[in-house]
Amino acid sequence: MELFDQAKELGIEAEFVDGQGHRHVTDEAVLRIILDALPTELPHRLLGGPVVIRAGQPSQTSLGVAARFPVRWKIIAIQEVTAPGVIAEGEASDNMIVWPPDLPVGTHRLQLVDAASFTEEALLMVAPPQAYGGDFDRCWLLAVQLYSLRSARNCGIGDFTDLEAVIALAADLGAGGVGLNPLHALFDDRPGDCSPYAPNSRLFLNPLYIDVEKLPGVSLERKAVAELRQGDIVDYATVAKLKWQALGSAFEKFKSDAATDNRREFEQFRAERGPALARFACFEVLRHKFQKPWWDWPEPWRQPDEARCAALRQGKDGAAIEFVEFVQWIADRQLRDCRDLAARLGMKVGLYLDVAVGVQSDGFDAWNEQAAISRHLAVGAPPDALNTAGQNWGLAGFNAAGLLMTSFAPFREMLRASMRYAGAIRLDHVLGLKRLYLVPHGFAANNGVYVKMPFEALLAVTAQESVAHRCVVIGEDLGTVPEGFREQMADWGIWSYLVMMFERDDRGSFRGLDHYATNALVTINTHDLSTYAGWRSFSDLKLKRSLGIDPGESDDARWHALTMLTDTLRHHGIHRHDLYAVTEFLARTKSRLLAISLEDLLGVIDQPNIPGTVDEHPNWRRCLPLAVGDITAAIDAVALKVATQQRTGVTI
Repeated sequence: MELFDQAKELGIEAEFVDGQGHRHVTDEAVLRIILDALPTELPHRLLGGPVVIRAGQPSQTSLGVAARFPVRWKIIAIQEVTAPGVIAEGEASDNMIVWPPDLPVGTHRLQLVDAASFTEEALLMVAPPQAYGGDFDRCWLLAVQLYSLRSARNCGIGDFTDLEAVIALAADLGAGGVGLNPLHALFDDRPGDCSPYAPNSRLFLNPLYIDVEKLPGVSLERKAVAELRQGDIVDYATVAKLKWQALGSAFEKFKSDAATDNRREFEQFRAERGPALARFACFEVLRHKFQKPWWDWPEPWRQPDEARCAALRQGKDGAAIEFVEFVQWIADRQLRDCRDLAARLGMKVGLYLDVAVGVQSDGFDAWNEQAAISRHLAVGAPPDALNTAGQNWGLAGFNAAGLLMTSFAPFREMLRASMRYAGAIRLDHVLGLKRLYLVPHGFAANNGVYVKMPFEALLAVTAQESVAHRCVVIGEDLGTVPEGFREQMADWGIWSYLVMMFERDDRGSFRGLDHYATNALVTINTHDLSTYAGWRSFSDLKLKRSLGIDPGESDDARWHALTMLTDTLRHHGIHRHDLYAVTEFLARTKSRLLAISLEDLLGVIDQPNIPGTVDEHPNWRRCLPLAVGDITAAIDAVALKVATQQRTGVTI
């Protein structure tokens, strides 16, 4: 079969139009690498893939033209039902199966046998009609980069105790929750890998956010801690060294008190997180032992093996494995306390957590899910108006065939870990649920392909977990959006993500209030864009030019944008153009969530991250200019409450 025909049959778009309207045809050498890197999908004769049903809605599925009738079918429970076994069975005499209306929500196994005795199995996914919609009308969230928080007591990086202080501050200001950067586990022994969007694992937490001084047995060297607090940039290497020493001391103290309630709670946590936690702990011990990517480890360890992991625990590495589990337990407990505090303060959302689009190829998730995660390919985006060279994020993402082979378990577990203590989550680059833009390692970002994903099945899993956890799901739907994508997302109850800086018409005018959807989160900007103060001062344009980066905008275009913003605000009766004026405008939209960044409230000029830079700019390292305890006095709390009063119901 000709290479491009083979790719098309596998759902690979090797020819497409990018965000600038330019036609791309992927190089044959690149396409061959991509085909070799993706698992081979099993052929389907009776069905084209997983069957998705929405509970309470009439549903039917067409059979393939090769089927010989009658076709007998049987649905067998494999998950999320109280009585495993055969749920339903029947027979189709033509090419349409009409499903029973009362199938239980869950993921089941479907068996089909046609008249020629051809047998096929598929997944049958019964989902709620929509994802969880929230039990609030409209509210606003305070968006925070957790690592950036200063305080008089932390170790030079924001931690979960600082988060508790911010939750209390946000509640006092009338916020319904606090939004955070991804809290995923990173490679904290590799200080350069500090991006929260490039995780080791999306299933576990970053231990550097633990407040170690809350733990018995910990004593910190005061001079070193004081020096870390004074810095304007997070010194990840020194912070990690200090915190791991402290956690080691806490672990020794914990082991000496083996009969305490803490031990019972720890064992309960281990049982709850199951084999994944045990494998993660083994992986962490092995990667520190071998000091190289997992595909270069000794052969027995290149794939996770339950028996070998159990044997490793019984040997001399047992204490090190338990230590990793202990650290995750502490992180989990402190994050849970933050969730509980938000609930006690009456916050309608509580924690709003971000979920990265992919993982590092040499990290735990890629080792643990080698079928479902393609380590040889990087997720990115083709050229568009904002990034004219395209983007290569260097992250490994899920692939369709591997997810099907694993009954979507890796995707489900990722959602569960993210929703564990969240009232809302944001799926970064949600466009990847429909199609992923993949680039082989070593190739330019503009030489990739779009690979089709099982969109409806992924939406079904998302809806299942969203309802089960009572967690709103927001999809970051920025970039080159396929036709009908947002409509299908909305139909499934996945909220949109609307950034005011992007919501303009062809003339550059900012959209009016009626433009903004109800089930959406609105915000002025993102962590990848300029802060409001930086935008108004042109600082972002100047900085990018000084770094040799095309900002994609001229000074004249920025002046035009400032004029257009003022015109839009005046049109809606707002005769100022400061941060609180823009906040008031967004607060008056019908969109149910509004996020306001702490950087904007403090008038910070520099943005947390400049895409396209690595060492040129201190991405994901900058500390806020003030300590948490000084924030209230530094912002105009009255102006903020007036701007958001339509969402809080509080009259100032």
